[in-house]
Amino acid sequence: MVTVTHIAEHGFRLLLEGEELLLPFEHFPWFKSATVQQISNVERPSPEHPYWQNLDVDLAVESIRHPEAFPLISRA
Repeated sequence: MVTVTHIAEHGFRLLLEGEELLLPFEHFPWFKSATVQQISNVERPSPEHPYWQNLDVDLAVESIRHPEAFPLISRA
């Protein structure tokens, strides 16, 4: 099971099988302009990947736990 537990100005918290993970917008910019409904609409199609269908965002749980190990690379 996966649930968004709190949304704040700087990010949001995700409850994943009893583990609460922080997703700061600084590390996960895809969510910064998203609505509460879009952020809250999260699924878990596989154990290691929450998915936000409305935003077309699929993240590895490991990248949420350790965002510094997965730097964003711009293709622009």
